[in-house]
Amino acid sequence: MKHLLPVVGFLFAVHTTQAQQEPGDLKSVQETAKSYIKQGDYSNAVLVLNRALQNNSDNLELQKDLAFAYYLNRDYAHGLEVAKKFPERSDADVQSFQVLGMLYKAIEEVKDCEKMYKAALKKFPNSGTLYNEYGEMMWSKKAFSDAIKLWEKGIETDPNYSGNYYNAAKYYYFTPDKVWALIYGEIFVNLESYSKRTAEIKNILLDGYKKLFTDANIYKDQDTKNEFVKAFLDGMKAQSSFISTSGVTPETLSAVRTKFILDWFSKNATKFPFRLYEHHQQLLKSGMFDAYNQWVFGTASNLPAYENWTKTHQEEYNKFDYFQHNRVFKLPAGQYYQTIK
Repeated sequence: MKHLLPVVGFLFAVHTTQAQQEPGDLKSVQETAKSYIKQGDYSNAVLVLNRALQNNSDNLELQKDLAFAYYLNRDYAHGLEVAKKFPERSDADVQSFQVLGMLYKAIEEVKDCEKMYKAALKKFPNSGTLYNEYGEMMWSKKAFSDAIKLWEKGIETDPNYSGNYYNAAKYYYFTPDKVWALIYGEIFVNLESYSKRTAEIKNILLDGYKKLFTDANIYKDQDTKNEFVKAFLDGMKAQSSFISTSGVTPETLSAVRTKFILDWFSKNATKFPFRLYEHHQQLLKSGMFDAYNQWVFGTASNLPAYENWTKTHQEEYNKFDYFQHNRVFKLPAGQYYQTIK
């Protein structure tokens, strides 16, 4: 249930615009159903949507909303009765398959769910949402290598969908890998900057840097045949002296990462153009990189110290905070450097 509120908002936001052109003021119906769902009154949402479908029986938007309301009401049988018809429709969209997948997973109907995701991805091969949720299903059946391959494919084909970065970062954090939890985790907190999941990933980022610098041999058990990984590790190793004397703190990480970015743009940026590091460079040039590193690592490291930093560096903090709330972090296609087998 942890992702329900974003899904509710997304489904109804998409549908409302389309519903304005439908007969019978379907916009009003959907707003009423949405209001009931927000209140947790799923039965009334079901009632309103069923009534509307009596005069609009083939309306996909209402059907999706109804199937989702049934899901929230834990009436999975009726929800599946509605949603099983979605794949047969020529106008079925990603959300249609998403709702059907949620219902299949709720009753642990793994075979039908997997079959559905495969069909959905043939129709929508660049959907980060579908790769993410298919990966979560494979994870639930302990098919871990299949799950990470799906999340990686989602990152490669739909680089601005945050969910795949979230799951991939957590996966790599619990493996010997020292690189991709840091890369994917930091991309995630820039795509999804103010959620409960953001706080979780910030903890992983701080611990991930401790993991990176704990072993004297930074290359141990790493995929150094991957040239991007090798360049990353080379750059971090060159700056490890900042860590050896003071440990891993927001301040030492800011120093390490400042020198790392300067070196990256002198040695690797042409071969490996990378939006995350271009973002770092922009923050450096604007005098906001220290504040950014405090934002990424400070709350996970020591919340009172972070709060004190924001007070003693109020102008710097306010400048970054305004920037962070008003910028759009967007990754271009083609900057995918993982070589997972």
